[in-house]
Amino acid sequence: MIVVEQVGPLATIQDLGRPGWFDSGVGPSGAADRSSLRLANRLVGNPEGHAAIEVLLGGLALRAEEHATFAVTGAPAPATVDGTPVGHASVLELEAGQVLRLGYASVGLRSYVAVRGGVDVPPVLGSRSRDTMSGLGPEPLAKRDRLPIGPSPRTLPTVEFAPVAEPPADLVAVHAMLGPRDDWFTDAAALFDGVWEISTDTDRIGARLDRRTGPPLTRKDKAELPTEGVTLGSIQVPPSGQPVVFLADHPITGGYPVVAVIIDADVDAVAQARPGQPVRFVRAVSGQDPAGHA
Repeated sequence: MIVVEQVGPLATIQDLGRPGWFDSGVGPSGAADRSSLRLANRLVGNPEGHAAIEVLLGGLALRAEEHATFAVTGAPAPATVDGTPVGHASVLELEAGQVLRLGYASVGLRSYVAVRGGVDVPPVLGSRSRDTMSGLGPEPLAKRDRLPIGPSPRTLPTVEFAPVAEPPADLVAVHAMLGPRDDWFTDAAALFDGVWEISTDTDRIGARLDRRTGPPLTRKDKAELPTEGVTLGSIQVPPSGQPVVFLADHPITGGYPVVAVIIDADVDAVAQARPGQPVRFVRAVSGQDPAGHA
């Protein structure tokens, strides 16, 4: 068992989501930064889709009740074990009673804590992920929660640490393809002009963007768009003209036009971008898949 001794702004259990339920109105959810979740699981010898803890900014403290193997990836929150600093994206061995504590990351938005065997809470519709929009899955972590650890896989960790780059602290370049509703705008290509920035109105559902420099995105008219399906990475534009990039807990349908879709490889970068951080959209080249179609 793992005992939660402290929680920062938000900590949820996440795996790679619950695909296959769109016809029931349920989105896939899952880790906002999938590559960081996969890396954390690989470091401790888990299958990539095992459930781990997604930590917003930091502030989490976990006490091991038995020997356990951990790894922390994603936003580089400074980590200690019983007060001794330990490496980011490295294999951490905790004995019974020891405490893993995360400070607050200076760059990036979300850290991931994996434990060998995975966080073994009951799955809902085949996934242990918390969907913050629908309320499906385990509740966000709270102090004194006790989290069961699943059985250790047969594979053993093969490296002690992974030399990964930190999330960028400045401008994030995001590749996108126009459509399917770019014809609803007087100049959809304005998306690629100038610089946007991440709004304070951002969460696991989506990252809203404010215009920092460049022309606005202007609708041709005020016609209503029938509700239609939207995918991970869709850039939806409400009447305010502030685009919203849909992230892990996005709705599966929407009534505002989607001007473009970012490529799957760049979704994780948007999920790690902080409020106030600049974003520039770049036209995707042939062969780069939109999110949701990789």
